[in-house]
Amino acid sequence: MKFNEIATVSGKAGLYKILKPTRSGVILESMDDKKGKLVVGANQRVSVLSEISIYTMTEEGASPLEDIMIKIEAEFKGDLGLDSTADGDELKAFLKHVLPEFDEDKVYPSDIKKLVSWYKIIRNYAPEVLEEQTEEQSEEEKEA
Repeated sequence: MKFNEIATVSGKAGLYKILKPTRSGVILESMDDKKGKLVVGANQRVSVLSEISIYTMTEEGASPLEDIMIKIEAEFKGDLGLDSTADGDELKAFLKHVLPEFDEDKVYPSDIKKLVSWYKIIRNYAPEVLEEQTEEQSEEEKEA
């Protein structure tokens, strides 16, 4: 599985594996023990994780969510020392440690809570997504 195969649905908690598109939307499967299926129409907002980024103060202006999650995995190996119920200051301190250049004016504690909860879901149900890809793997994927 890859980041472009995982989605979030506005107004619904958790993450979903993209199964296949339909004429009017997409079929998703929840990334939890229930594995519930959900058909999402064009009227609901679906965001693919590979298209999500966090605002930064760098020249690019944002850092991809995938890069941040891989960095978190490399450093913490699943033991974050906090969860999504932590207070705002704790969450900001955590993100500042992982991504020192994040834009504190544009990134809210609720965004960091989502990052933490999504990381934990991915770590439990699709840990292979968090492994750093070598350049060789990337080249093979481009050729395929």
